[in-house]
Amino acid sequence: MNLINTIIPSVSSIISLVFAALVLKRYFDRRGTHLLLWGIGMILYAAGGFCEAYFGAFGWNQWIYRIWYLVGAILVAAWLGQGTVYLLARKRWANLLMILLGLGSLFAAYRVFGAELDPSLMTTSVHTGAELSGDAIITPGVRMLTPIFNTYGVLTLVGGATYSAWIFWRKRVLLQRTIGNVLIAVGALLPAFGGAFSRFGIPGVLYIGELLGAILMFVGFLRATMPSESREKPAAAQEQGLQTAD
Repeated sequence: MNLINTIIPSVSSIISLVFAALVLKRYFDRRGTHLLLWGIGMILYAAGGFCEAYFGAFGWNQWIYRIWYLVGAILVAAWLGQGTVYLLARKRWANLLMILLGLGSLFAAYRVFGAELDPSLMTTSVHTGAELSGDAIITPGVRMLTPIFNTYGVLTLVGGATYSAWIFWRKRVLLQRTIGNVLIAVGALLPAFGGAFSRFGIPGVLYIGELLGAILMFVGFLRATMPSESREKPAAAQEQGLQTAD
């Protein structure tokens, strides 16, 4: 058992579950589709961390690998980003994109669980075997789903957080939400950077990036939803804020 590659993703998974529980509690208290999707997204994040911890502790398991690839490598960023879409976009467009994401997710699940795997390909010259990769999937076309979903996720999640931070900064109101959205944007990018560095042969960066990403997004969410001490009218700003929960 590789302790480092078991402990780090385990901690990421626990933090993500706590984050998801907090977000879903706010959803049941206040409603808001963006909160529901953020909660689902963080559950997917936690599931990905659990799968990585399993591999660190026990090694190859094809079903754990398929779950990891579906939720961790494909879906998580897109579902988190879809929550941002519901917060910032018109409801009609958000509903249309949700339908497409739902159908796309079902198609991805069908393709991943039906794909042929070669576990010997999970270890390459730049992967130590402690970190996962999509190399074990040898069925053509399946791995092409990953950049499609992740591009959508990054554009909506990071783009939405950056836009919200700019709105608050420009209006010079609710500074804590500006800071919170910046933290969310940075946190959302860290797993992608970790995966890129891992591909260049730097082991351990992927799991560290995922852990720091979960922490920064959690802190950013708490910061962005912190009640304002100001008596300014916050309603207009809340419509633009990434993590408000009206």
